Amino acid sequence: METRSFKGIDKAVSLLGFGLMRLPTRSSDKKDIDLETGRRMVDMAIAAGVNYFDTAWVYHEGASESFAGEVLSGFPRDSYHLATKMPPWVLSSKEDLERIFTEQLRKCRVEHFDFYLLHNIGGKTYNTVLEYNVYEFLRKKKEAGYIRYLGFSVHDTTAHVARIVNEWEWDFGQLQVNYVDWEDIDAKGQYTLLAERGIPVVVMEPLRGGALADLPEAAANMLKRADAEASQASWALRYAASLPGVLTVLSGMSTLGQMEDNLRTMTRFRPLSETERALLAEVATIYRSSGTIPCTGCRYCMDCPTGVDIPRVFSLYNHYRKVHSSNPDLAEIVLSNTYYRALNKRERAESCIACGKCVPLCPQGIDIPKTMKEIVDLKNG
Repeated sequence: METRSFKGIDKAVSLLGFGLMRLPTRSSDKKDIDLETGRRMVDMAIAAGVNYFDTAWVYHEGASESFAGEVLSGFPRDSYHLATKMPPWVLSSKEDLERIFTEQLRKCRVEHFDFYLLHNIGGKTYNTVLEYNVYEFLRKKKEAGYIRYLGFSVHDTTAHVARIVNEWEWDFGQLQVNYVDWEDIDAKGQYTLLAERGIPVVVMEPLRGGALADLPEAAANMLKRADAEASQASWALRYAASLPGVLTVLSGMSTLGQMEDNLRTMTRFRPLSETERALLAEVATIYRSSGTIPCTGCRYCMDCPTGVDIPRVFSLYNHYRKVHSSNPDLAEIVLSNTYYRALNKRERAESCIACGKCVPLCPQGIDIPKTMKEIVDLKNG
């Protein structure tokens, strides 16, 4: 497994990190993690040299940290790096900080965290961080030995990332970096901010929530012609991992097949050539023209008060857009038949009452009520 080392971080980190955000489940309940398959995936990862595991308080509606504790506790503590996060948006008092942190240690079955992040400190959550002195609380935990490296994750503007970097001292930062968002959200500018300061970058959403592993047909064919054996996912991982300031690239894997593919990519890692970079720039242009919604399926917007399954509605719509670009007639069938088979009445876009509760929770800044209305209008012709 390819590894990366940075000044100030004692032990090398595997270039592939296992994101425990999209673990396999036995049912539609996100808490119902398939422990057997998940354990096999962790075993496979560690056997191949993966040593970075990323979880969070909110992943799998609270079950991800417990999964990490149960599975990783079977390995020597010094054989892996464990990362988790403090979610400012769930805080209602300063007392919540100690309660959550203590519970995370218990759930993860550890005495310290290797990497610990202030989770998604963009928008209103930044004000909560200031109000409750969250950074200062975590800095004290680091000084006491409960945290080895303190970092942040953020989905926001480059100006806001600069504000975060200038406000506090960081050991690392976690950014959304992929070959579409390099320009779309100025991931280039955000990455450069950290790289120029020598702050290691942990990459999240290298596949844009799986969208870059399921490209429109024209884009997929371009990659297939360039390398018939390479998966679409491998191109996206290589793009992020080729950046010199990157410590690790997180992949939220859900199947053994995804794990096997990603391990192949990072075990025999081959940085992108300039020709391949130019190719991915063309692929990105085709992807943008498909009109898909930039939803990564993180489910931070859930639960909807009226029951709309926002990520699934967006996923089905994006499938429609990809089909629409090559076969409009088939697209109408997809949008009508598949949409109604996949979702019950309460879960559909028609149930959205535009309450707006979901909007500030979306890391991608999607105007969810407006987009739901556009989907309803499309359905109604």
